[in-house]
Amino acid sequence: MSARLRTRPSWLSPKVARTEILAGLVVALALIPEAISFSIIAGVDPSVGLFASFTMAVVISIVGGRSAMISAATGAIALVVAPLVREHGLNHLIATVILGGLFQIVLGSLGVAKLMRFVPRSVMVGFVNALAILIFLAQVPELIDVPWPVYPLFAGGLVLMVLFPRLTKVIPAPLVSIVALTVLTIAAGIAVPTVGDKGALPSSLPVPGLPSVPFTVGTLALLAPYALAFALVGLMESLMTAKLVDDITDTRSNKTREAIGQGIANIVTGFFGGMGGCAMIGQSMINVKTAGARTRLSTFLSGVFLMVLCIAFGPLVSQIPMAALVAVMVLVAFGTFDWHSVAPATLKRMPSGEVVVMVVTVGVVVATDNLAIGVVVGSITAMVIFARRVARLVEVTAVVDPDGTQVVYTVTGELFFASSNDLVYQFDYANDPEKVVVDLTDAHIWDASTVAALDAITTRYASRGKTVEIIGLNKHSARMHGKLSGELASNH
Repeated sequence: MSARLRTRPSWLSPKVARTEILAGLVVALALIPEAISFSIIAGVDPSVGLFASFTMAVVISIVGGRSAMISAATGAIALVVAPLVREHGLNHLIATVILGGLFQIVLGSLGVAKLMRFVPRSVMVGFVNALAILIFLAQVPELIDVPWPVYPLFAGGLVLMVLFPRLTKVIPAPLVSIVALTVLTIAAGIAVPTVGDKGALPSSLPVPGLPSVPFTVGTLALLAPYALAFALVGLMESLMTAKLVDDITDTRSNKTREAIGQGIANIVTGFFGGMGGCAMIGQSMINVKTAGARTRLSTFLSGVFLMVLCIAFGPLVSQIPMAALVAVMVLVAFGTFDWHSVAPATLKRMPSGEVVVMVVTVGVVVATDNLAIGVVVGSITAMVIFARRVARLVEVTAVVDPDGTQVVYTVTGELFFASSNDLVYQFDYANDPEKVVVDLTDAHIWDASTVAALDAITTRYASRGKTVEIIGLNKHSARMHGKLSGELASNH
């Protein structure tokens, strides 16, 4: 009996289950207007986005690698597929979602998740801050050119969510805020924009089926570029979100399983007529940070509740004022932003290069409205700055023997393309004695560019009748130098 209790899932405990159930309900309510909005961006019926959010959440809760993370229809995916929908219609979109899911499984199996280790912390901070800005900016249109009661409702929602946790944290404050504002607007007959204004909610469950497209090489050639972009953007956003949730929950997740799980979830979503999706950072923050969820149950229930709310309580859900959901997302944006990273004291201590990387990441994400592009550009910027910084650490010092017959050049630092290009100009070819020793005891050869530079040094001395001896090579450097030396000169 005790062994069985030890292996029992944590969500079976009443306290954890209550937290997970309420978290799932809050997330489901927040998913509905977003899924409808993303459907509009993609150019499809609202039910296509809602079905995607339902199947993504349910499937990823079982096959994913990161507990409590929410996956659903997203804006990033909507932007990728929108041109395809405009030109070729819904069936080509569904086929692309299935193909994109297959690509994600292949990329996940090939270990693409391991590339996350090359994303620097400054890029991660920039990613989080940019995300908070995007979440906030997405709410701004809901507060422009709207009836005046929207503003007190919005403000009241914020105040309620800030103050209610001081009374109790048993019920998530966002849920209380949504219910309270909905009851108020219905009871008082206040006319404000509602969830129903975004689009009609589905009245039945999705039915599985195959997309009606020609199964030809031509169709594959048409869909493949969209499917690959879909796969890469989805994986980038999902893996970055998983890393963020890891940090918040102080737990480690299986990124390879998550990548493959995203692929499986998208394939299932495609067969059920959904627009595909990936991890949602805003909703994941609501689930993990605001509602305190930690298990797969909240993710599973967010999808289940989404369909229950749409099908069984559609008329009621349609009356939820958008002001209530906007208040929730604004508070999420505020909580997501890393305010410590932009504090003057932090910026003073941070190396200027790291600040530049963070700013570039934020700028690119906000400008392109694409988190994946921002992460790639930020990572490349970080690598360039790192290469320049390391290149400057290479030093060359020369000591001539007292009898003047030999000079020893001691090279210190990491030798690669950025640092070895200037190495050739650190030697006095005309005035050095006949024997030259290059001591690399405190250096390391990393690439062919360095071997080519050493060959060029040897050749320049040889043209003046002088000999060069290279000493102090460590095992790796000696192997690379031995394999490539003399093989890199042009034959022309």
